[in-house]
Amino acid sequence: PGEIAGRYHREFLESWQRLGISFDLFTTTGTENHAQVTQDMFLTLLEKGYIYKAKVSQPYCPQCNRFLPDRYIEGTCPFCGSPGARGDQCDECGKPMNPAELLEPRCRLCAAAPVFEDSEHFFLKLSAFQKKLLEWVKPQSHWRKNVLNFTTRYLEDGLKDRAITRDIDWGVPVPLEGYENKRIYVWFEAVIGYLSASKEWAKSGGDGEGWRPFWEGDDSKSYYFIGKDNIPFHTIIWPAMLMGYGGLNLPYDVPANEFLTIEGKKLSTSHNWAVWLPDYLSRYAPDPLRYLLSINMPEHGDTDFSWREFFRRNNDELVATYGNLVHRVLTFSYRNFDGCVPESGELDKQSQKLLKKAEETLNTVGELISQCRFKQGVMAAMALAQEANRYLDDKSPWKIIKEDKEAAATALYVALGVISALKTALCPFLPFSSQKLHQMMGFDGGVEDEGWKLRLPTGGQKLGEPEPLFTKLDDKLIDEETARLGQV
Repeated sequence: PGEIAGRYHREFLESWQRLGISFDLFTTTGTENHAQVTQDMFLTLLEKGYIYKAKVSQPYCPQCNRFLPDRYIEGTCPFCGSPGARGDQCDECGKPMNPAELLEPRCRLCAAAPVFEDSEHFFLKLSAFQKKLLEWVKPQSHWRKNVLNFTTRYLEDGLKDRAITRDIDWGVPVPLEGYENKRIYVWFEAVIGYLSASKEWAKSGGDGEGWRPFWEGDDSKSYYFIGKDNIPFHTIIWPAMLMGYGGLNLPYDVPANEFLTIEGKKLSTSHNWAVWLPDYLSRYAPDPLRYLLSINMPEHGDTDFSWREFFRRNNDELVATYGNLVHRVLTFSYRNFDGCVPESGELDKQSQKLLKKAEETLNTVGELISQCRFKQGVMAAMALAQEANRYLDDKSPWKIIKEDKEAAATALYVALGVISALKTALCPFLPFSSQKLHQMMGFDGGVEDEGWKLRLPTGGQKLGEPEPLFTKLDDKLIDEETARLGQV
């Protein structure tokens, strides 16, 4: 298992990097550091009485001659009746469960019906935290409604204590004599990875205590970006563990997304109903995918990815709206003002209003990002691009340049100011095109280095030779891409 996990870990990291997503530390839960932090959490909760021992029935496959991890057993959900629920959770209704609660359980390896054998295990006393969790959750008005409603309903239904160890040989060992053959199970130890990674990061930087401000500071805020199937682990189980351990900050926000389907069907890696990042990146640039996923993010309800929508968004919005604005302003300025930013004349009210709107939009996008409202942030930036296009159509510098070069220069300068705001506002979503635009506008360094503020270009500033920011895609390729789905 370690070899398989290591291979996928490397592939994930490479894909993130090619998408423009970087990490100060991209670790795993297979490190000695993680095992130590997990065992410390386990022993502390045990000492405080929040972990106890009890007999529990564990699924054993007589045909495979082994105890089955929760995800190696599936059946019908006892809560919503959906088939294909796993032994730890139902993806349909989102409720966690124990394997013994499954109806018509079967082994995922051989499809045989398992038998249940009694085994002594350790339980997390979740029931002890129900009242405290409800008191903590209800005031979280900044949480997404789907997250808040799901968590509140789950808590009001009542919490059951859950077994946190298994009879398996993969995972963090139980740090107690006589339990050497048991492991701390993944749903308990995986979330501890946030804490163990923080400690590993601090040690790697030479300050072993550097993790504390993030976990103990009064002004620190932690955001947990997850899918909706992981909501209970991050709004109930992990907070309960932190409450029991003591002294560590609880999550500030858990902006869980709903599901993203592909061409109207649920994503399935086993059936190859997926868009694989290495495959995508072999044919397309990263920014168009980042754009679609941002503006189509399932923040409050399920959304769908389709290749037709991907092509439409790229061609109609990135190329025709944003890219066209950038290209015609930079190209016209470069050709008619000696490759430099035009010197601005006096700004009329329309020009002043647009530059003010650019600054306001930058502030708005920043605020929306801080609220985890990413879709609205992208939409606000694109609305500014549309307004800039209307401004250019109205001013028509290409028509008036021979009669009134100063007026044409002023219009182009204002448009360049708006474009400068857009490259910053869209940098979190479109980092590659923002950096390319930053350089074409004659700025040095990285676009992120200048901070979250409107930086107007200086008249006479040397421009780089303009190039298109985005590539128009041929609609004939849509059917070809769709046909790749499901191929084995």
